[in-house]
Amino acid sequence: MSLPLVSVVIPCYNQGPFLAESIGSVLASSYAEYEILVVDDGSTDPDTCQILAALDYPRTRLIRRTNGGLAAARNSGIAEAKGRYILALDADDRIGPAYLAQAVQAFASDACLGIVYCRAEKFGAESGAWRLPRFSRWRMRLGNLIFCSALYRKADWETVGGYDEQLRRGWEDWDFWLSLLELGRTVRCLELTGFYYRKNPASMAAGMEADLKVDLHRRLLAKHDGFFGGWSGALSLLLPLYYRLAASRIYRGIKRGAGR
Repeated sequence: MSLPLVSVVIPCYNQGPFLAESIGSVLASSYAEYEILVVDDGSTDPDTCQILAALDYPRTRLIRRTNGGLAAARNSGIAEAKGRYILALDADDRIGPAYLAQAVQAFASDACLGIVYCRAEKFGAESGAWRLPRFSRWRMRLGNLIFCSALYRKADWETVGGYDEQLRRGWEDWDFWLSLLELGRTVRCLELTGFYYRKNPASMAAGMEADLKVDLHRRLLAKHDGFFGGWSGALSLLLPLYYRLAASRIYRGIKRGAGR
């Protein structure tokens, strides 16, 4: 019996020097049936352009497009993907060798399963375990609990219309997971550490101001009103206080202590 194909989609905007690590981690996978689609999102960096022009890896295709942002780049790659399952992998991150195999096995055992992710570690500017809170639908109302590199079914991506390309300032992942949860899909976190996140202090998420977080969160409240239910109004009013508290030194100290 042939195994289902997994399509790993790697958007790249001026991150060419990291691609060898990212692609190499997929090529080292113990799972046999996968393809890699690198999406050049209109890179302008000379080193990246040179690396992409010479890109030559097994099972790897290069897709070029004008710059449209991360969500648009992912959608472009997924639209050409042949796999039953999709893994979006940022160009500077890595996966572990057993991740794809265990995720596909999880999907095969549960027809209602929509999102499979795993434990994660940080590297780069920080190192060590990335201690994400345990998944719950309630907690997903307050913040995203699932990193971008979870696996899902391409059919579900088609059903919800892909990533929202208007969310160019961030949180396209959270929005997409909410869309899948609204389909009634379930979530599973694998026990293995299979995702490695490069911690970059200059990243868009790291530099996001509280006012922008409030604005984006309110946008998700309006878009996914059914998921947030009767809490939308109260949450919208409390968001400025919530994000000011989250940015405070007191809150960060409590959070670090709870993660030990």
